[in-house]
Amino acid sequence: MIALSVALDSFSDNRFNHGLLMVLLFFGLATAAAYWIHAAKAKEPLFSLDLFAIRSFSIGLMGNLFARIGSGSLPFLLPLLLQLALGYSPTEAGLMMIPTAVTGILARRYATTLIIKIGYRKVLVANTFLVGLTIASFALVTPEQPLWIRVVQLLIFGAVNSIQFSAMNTITLKDLKGHSASSGNSLLSMVMMLAMSLGVAVAGALVAGFSAHFSLTGDSNTVLKAFQASFVCIGLITGASAWIFWQTPDDEDCPEKEADAVEIA
Repeated sequence: MIALSVALDSFSDNRFNHGLLMVLLFFGLATAAAYWIHAAKAKEPLFSLDLFAIRSFSIGLMGNLFARIGSGSLPFLLPLLLQLALGYSPTEAGLMMIPTAVTGILARRYATTLIIKIGYRKVLVANTFLVGLTIASFALVTPEQPLWIRVVQLLIFGAVNSIQFSAMNTITLKDLKGHSASSGNSLLSMVMMLAMSLGVAVAGALVAGFSAHFSLTGDSNTVLKAFQASFVCIGLITGASAWIFWQTPDDEDCPEKEADAVEIA
């Protein structure tokens, strides 16, 4: 996991040798495959393959990996957009992330009620689309855009992202019992860290690729257009991950006894 995280996190940085990063990437994949074979034979593996027989855990884990690409890339992309394309100072760009944190805290308390009322499947599918749509909406950011519209976008993203985290984490862990709960929680934490690295890597690669494309076309506003195209692509990737949550059975609701689990997540 360390090799995968370092490789993915560094692909967008031209200072690193891409050949070395490819070696790290394949090493990480090879060791993951080797562990899979080991876990199939070992009596008490650290991460039992039986975890993946639990449908809610498998769906939640895969959903976390792909849905968090957008959530992991936005804190990287947005401050860069504000500084490089709109002329914000680093302090101003950092302060612009405050609305996201505020609504993230406030929306968390409503996640439990929402999931109990309409169930995991509907919440996750609809909310994943909303997260993707909100991320794509940052492609509308221009120097002429009023500040209040930008703040509203950040407020909405903070709210839907907070609900997304609560719902994804809960459905992943809710059916785990005993020892499997401990190993499942550890595996989820590793996947979350991997998804953050993947989000930064994808965002960096997209910006670099679109920058090269628009510079070849002779566009005078290469930086802004590269960021706008990147936001649209990341929004589409995030929205597409709703298909994973669509696999959640219709009867995967959230009864009252699971409300505490949602609060903990």
